[in-house]
Amino acid sequence: MISHVQLPGPFSRVPLAWVIAVIAFAISGFFVATKGVNGNALIFAAVGVIFLARGGMLFAQRMRHRQAAEPGVVDPDPAVTTAPSAVAESRSAVVPAPTGAAPSAAASPAAVIEARDLVKRYDEVLAVDGVSFTVQRGEIFGLLGPNGAGKTTTLEMLEGLTGIDAGTAIVLGSDIRRDAVAVKRRIGVQLQATALPSYTTVLESIDLFRSFYDHTRDATELIEEFDLVPQTKRITTKLSGGQQQRLSIALAMVNDPELVFLDEPTTGLDPQARIALWGFIERFRARGKTVMITTHYMEEAERLCDRVAVMDQGHIVALDTPDRLIALHGPGTSIEYSSPHADEATLRALTGVDSVHVSGTNVQLHTRRAEIVLAQLLHPEGAGPDGMSNLRVEHGTLEDVFLALTGRGLES
Repeated sequence: MISHVQLPGPFSRVPLAWVIAVIAFAISGFFVATKGVNGNALIFAAVGVIFLARGGMLFAQRMRHRQAAEPGVVDPDPAVTTAPSAVAESRSAVVPAPTGAAPSAAASPAAVIEARDLVKRYDEVLAVDGVSFTVQRGEIFGLLGPNGAGKTTTLEMLEGLTGIDAGTAIVLGSDIRRDAVAVKRRIGVQLQATALPSYTTVLESIDLFRSFYDHTRDATELIEEFDLVPQTKRITTKLSGGQQQRLSIALAMVNDPELVFLDEPTTGLDPQARIALWGFIERFRARGKTVMITTHYMEEAERLCDRVAVMDQGHIVALDTPDRLIALHGPGTSIEYSSPHADEATLRALTGVDSVHVSGTNVQLHTRRAEIVLAQLLHPEGAGPDGMSNLRVEHGTLEDVFLALTGRGLES
């Protein structure tokens, strides 16, 4: 927003960001003069530095545009502006990126992520060991795994936030190792922790992140979409956990990204807030966008994800749709009911039954062909109807899949 505002008259070439910087430095000086060096003085000084740098980039950009507009003058180095490094280092919700109009989605390949043999090592720890997968346009792709499995490190390599030791990552048609700036312009990132300047409101935070881009969504539209209207002027530190997460994802959407990375976006939220965030993610995908998400919640992965990669100790141990993973690696379906006349031998002879356990009136069957077994049990002349009650059918889950593949739970 600041990049589109000009001062009147002879000051039209002076970026508004410089004016804000001067005001911030003046306030910082006032605090130093009256109360000595304190937290408030440092905060305003930091804000002044950020807007001073931003103003310098805007001023240089305007001069280059003015030069390019003059007849016979060619600008050999088109303006490419990056966001202030101070904000990038804060690991905030949006990866700061260069200015410029967002390319159309139609110009990008169907596979928006192509990871091939990615490797990342931290000293003696091999965090990611030869990970390969692709993510298609319009897909919600999930990474599941316990703490330390390598999920966040994988995301950070694809986002250009962490260097790649070996392998290649093509994101939106660009090699992230050679052209991270171009990729960052077109993606949004929501990290596990969002760092924002102190004492900023929801609207001010969104406007701050919008100032890093030329192509942005309207702040009011974002606030309405993420149900933050009542919190528009509230200080961000006063928001509830669910409100902070909604703001974090809204900040990741300020540049209307083609691809958004969400790192455990619903951790710590109550069920109602979690379901609300699921709705925001599904509506984003409905606009033709792509989402890559990490999560510890199995119902979240089953509800949202088109495909899931299960990671453990830096490796992908399984990758498919949730239903196929459950069918291939899960324990099948458990059918339980009560019956005073259950005959174990007759039940064991039913087509599709893998195992039978009868204890008194309690009957438990295991099968991978639940429909066929149920049809036989519920047939009027079948083995079940005579005195059957309390029928319960339980399907396998992704957590069952993970236990089967790794022998430990997802939260271990």
